[in-house]
Amino acid sequence: MKKDKKVTNSNSIFTLKNIIIVICLIIGYFILTFLAEGDFLSRQSKSLIVPMGINIILAVSLSLTVGFLGELSLGHAGFMAIGGYTGALITLHMDLPKGLEFTLALIAGGIMAAILGFLIGLPVLRLKGDYLAIVTLAFGEIIRSVLTSLKITGGAQGLTKIPRYSNYTWVYIVMILTVVLISNFVKSRHGRAIISVRENYIAAESIGIKVSKYKVMAFVIAAFFAGVAGVFYGHNLSILKPGDFDYNKSIEILVIVVLGGMGNIKGSIIAAIALTFLPEMLRSVDEFRTLLYAVVLIAMMLFRSSGFRTKLEESGKLPKFMKPNMKRVK
Repeated sequence: MKKDKKVTNSNSIFTLKNIIIVICLIIGYFILTFLAEGDFLSRQSKSLIVPMGINIILAVSLSLTVGFLGELSLGHAGFMAIGGYTGALITLHMDLPKGLEFTLALIAGGIMAAILGFLIGLPVLRLKGDYLAIVTLAFGEIIRSVLTSLKITGGAQGLTKIPRYSNYTWVYIVMILTVVLISNFVKSRHGRAIISVRENYIAAESIGIKVSKYKVMAFVIAAFFAGVAGVFYGHNLSILKPGDFDYNKSIEILVIVVLGGMGNIKGSIIAAIALTFLPEMLRSVDEFRTLLYAVVLIAMMLFRSSGFRTKLEESGKLPKFMKPNMKRVK
């Protein structure tokens, strides 16, 4: 009887926690609307709200592969490009109600990226470390070259006059869904299996975990959300060019994940917000903006590996969002 009582109490606490989270998300949306529609931010700062959401989606999805699976992938921009072009072609050549058309573009862009992620992941994920990084980097460049050579994608000039369907409401909803789905996936049985592969793939395989299956699963899920982010990207700028998805874009996303902490979703979100607004904050010193941006990044990375950070960890004063998720699977 006591055992049943404990289960009931834990269920009630869990429900209360969910209600609080939902209330916070609603309040967050109203604050976002207040900032986006009011006169508190400059026009340039308002234009960064949608890119900020896109970067969060990209960072959280890549964190699944790099942080939780432990595999270094540099092809995220390629999946983003596939999703972006797929969504743009749908909205340019279909005549449907705006909401339905954009929803279809988001789903189709994510699915196309996921299919490509599956086809690429099967042979590529047999590699590890630097070899995997090089191959995924080459994959991203191949995608860019193919998009440049196809007529349907507009060649090197890309696609123009894409409807500006992206707004902070759409991005906020999909961003929350991305964070919730990936967070719950990581906590699920499949997520724990993926983390066990990261910790020791030989031990994981010895207890019956199909390593290749879970590697591809993580890769495909990350590719899906990267494709969705690509759709938002194209429908925010109203133009897509193959040059927008070169290796520099993949490195930019990887920097966000590494800066936020490997396997740390909260840290990835905070790093995505910071690195979206940081270049704008440095615009007043335009001549030294790139230099200052690099110095800030180096300082942040040095702090993450410094003795001061270690002392904060030992004293228990390190903020929770800076702690990577390195719990071993029992």
